[in-house]
Amino acid sequence: MTTDALNVFGKPLTACSFDPLTGYFRDGCCNTREDDTGSHVICARMTAEFLQFSLSRGNDLISARPEYRFHGLKAGDRWCLCAMRWKEAFDAGVAPPVVLSSTHMKALEYVTLEQLQSCEFTP
Repeated sequence: MTTDALNVFGKPLTACSFDPLTGYFRDGCCNTREDDTGSHVICARMTAEFLQFSLSRGNDLISARPEYRFHGLKAGDRWCLCAMRWKEAFDAGVAPPVVLSSTHMKALEYVTLEQLQSCEFTP
């Protein structure tokens, strides 16, 4: 999928992850469109704490789901998260680190740049 999508800095969106393959379109990027009702636009590096938080909220990102070609996530994996789930985790103090260059500018409709920057992933 080719895209002119921009990240939170107004620059071209960079890939989030190809292994595991992420994104609403499974193109490695946090691209989106109107039918992406979850707005999978925040590229985050998973932590064990966040994965457990998500599981406690009814969204199991840990268990494999072969029928969806989903192998399950582990700490250290990068994944395009739903903006509202990331915000919920942020408010609870367990937001995973964010890869800003790979986070779609649509994320700014849900959270502030300052909130994202406070959780910036720095390798």
